[in-house]
Amino acid sequence: MHILWDPFVQSAFMQRALVAAILVAIATGVVGTLMVLRGMAFLGDALAHGVLPGIAVALIIGLPSVLGALVGAAAMMGGVAVVTRRTRLSSDVAIGLLFVGMLSLGVVIISRSSDFAGSLTDILFGEVLGVSWTAIAWQAGVAVLVVGLAWLLRRPFLLMAMDPEQARVAGYRVGLLEAVMLGMIALTVVASFVVVGALLVFGMLLAPAGAAALLTRRLSTMMALAAAIGILSAYVGLLLSWYLDLAAGATVVLTAVAIFFVVAVVQSLVPARRPHPEHA
Repeated sequence: MHILWDPFVQSAFMQRALVAAILVAIATGVVGTLMVLRGMAFLGDALAHGVLPGIAVALIIGLPSVLGALVGAAAMMGGVAVVTRRTRLSSDVAIGLLFVGMLSLGVVIISRSSDFAGSLTDILFGEVLGVSWTAIAWQAGVAVLVVGLAWLLRRPFLLMAMDPEQARVAGYRVGLLEAVMLGMIALTVVASFVVVGALLVFGMLLAPAGAAALLTRRLSTMMALAAAIGILSAYVGLLLSWYLDLAAGATVVLTAVAIFFVVAVVQSLVPARRPHPEHA
């Protein structure tokens, strides 16, 4: 059984990778649950790709990539808000336009630089095996903030997931709560891309939360279960990547997706009502 823990005992970089991946799993599990319940998966995907131009510009001018990702996420969210409010287009159309536009801009910026070979791989697929304690500290801060906000606002978030109009009737400021939720999603995407990459962070947001949503109706349990599935995916994925010499970040996400499909298949064999959130 020593094969289950030897990589993490023998290697300092594997220890850091496991800690970082666990923190990503916690943050994405909580935020991903909100995304799944609100039907915001497309927005999460758009954000994960929309940070690309900000990261590219930051690397070109010598600034931290996380700062560029924050700027890219803010530009993405601001653009969606402007298009939605100033035109008659739906938010889905606005998100789609900004998604394609930001991704294309990032590719154009990268194509104009000859110094992006290694950096582009890290941006797209993460560098979980090379993550630093500084990045881990940043990820830990985001995880604590996201979990704290989700706990404090669990009741209004639940009402919004069931019926936004009911949340308004109950006296909650739905617009402000939606802004907070979007901010949580953006922060989680920005913090997580360092570990699993911009292209793979969407998988960690969606797969564990989707599996949890198939297994429980209770919001708090769903969040905890999504985080647990993400942590299991991180552990198994890193272990497989060590012994099979696979890309670590991609293997973690692939494991999470595989767990989702296993849960979905098992659920399809057990007759049950489609789960809906009940209470926090």
